[in-house]
Amino acid sequence: MKETWRWFGPDDPVTLAHARQAGATGIVTALHHLNDGRAWSRDEVMKRKALIEAAGLTWSVVESIIVHEDIKTRTGNFRKLIENYKSSLRAVAAAGIRAVCYNFMAITDWTRTDLEYVMPHGGTALRFDIVELCAYDLLILKRPGAERDHPKARIEAARARLAAMTESDLARLERNLIEWVPAREFVYDRQSFRRMLDTYRDISIDGFRANLFEFLSEIVPVAEEEGVRLAIHPDDPPFPIFGLPRVVSTASDACALLAAQPSPSNGLTLCTGSYGANGKNDLVAMAKEFAPAIHFAHLRNVTREPDGSFHEAEHLDGDVDMVQVVATLKAEERRRSQEGRADWEIPLRPDHGHAIVDDIGKKTNPGYSCIGRLKGLAELRGIMRTLDALT
Repeated sequence: MKETWRWFGPDDPVTLAHARQAGATGIVTALHHLNDGRAWSRDEVMKRKALIEAAGLTWSVVESIIVHEDIKTRTGNFRKLIENYKSSLRAVAAAGIRAVCYNFMAITDWTRTDLEYVMPHGGTALRFDIVELCAYDLLILKRPGAERDHPKARIEAARARLAAMTESDLARLERNLIEWVPAREFVYDRQSFRRMLDTYRDISIDGFRANLFEFLSEIVPVAEEEGVRLAIHPDDPPFPIFGLPRVVSTASDACALLAAQPSPSNGLTLCTGSYGANGKNDLVAMAKEFAPAIHFAHLRNVTREPDGSFHEAEHLDGDVDMVQVVATLKAEERRRSQEGRADWEIPLRPDHGHAIVDDIGKKTNPGYSCIGRLKGLAELRGIMRTLDALT
């Protein structure tokens, strides 16, 4: 498998040199200064590619070309924005980059309530606490209809939790939930977030899924023509939050998406951490079922809790059987190689990592530490080398 590393561009405190020292050979990145729906030009893509190659690395995967909210809701300027998206795909293809990871999550990207959850080893991890989410959704944001989305016991627990929180705790929670998203140039405040939620008020799950499929009907033919493989990232967390529709959370969602536009260019990002936060998802079974359509892998682990909360675990611990997932992906690589495919290698990245050792106290994008991800990548490499020796 192709070992890659996410890099947030020239301003990322974890540099390309760090990625290379970690053993990665590929970079996963985007034009983060053009993440508002503007078309990417070939010149801009080539400039970023040259920067990566000057560091002795290759640009393996684009993550992400942002899908604008107007496209998701099919309102406003969505027609122009879809044309921009097609132009960006063509620019990426012209630069020789053949994999694009994207998501179709309404408003939020990945969502956590705690960006510095202290682990027993003394480092920190990302955590999603469903009681804190309920406290914010129902009692602070006061979203209309929120009481229908949370069971009575959770609401009672949320009231008790809120009563024990300080003003600093409340500010941190709000910042984590609605203000901070990686590689986004703007932030929401409470009022603007409410306004955005209102744009989804009349969009059902079926309606949102239809919007996704309409989008795919326009971009998959372009991707196929250009030799680009699209790899949709699952919802994170893989269940509804803030009353928003979720349509890429389960195996059945993935089946429906692949059936909507059958094409080698319509595929999946197997994010074991995102899918793994839903206890109904069997990641080994999903890796086997969808192997031919997996164009990219985010390999991280989670430990689920009975109430629906979870935290990001060590890469080889947690609830996902990482060894069997990797073994399944390696078997798929062998199948592709035997078919004679030039792109038989599946790119992976260790995704998030704990903040440990020298990461602690340093400014990094939450989840994107240097030492924590280096450790995760080394552990995954150990699995792959062992499997190679046993095959």
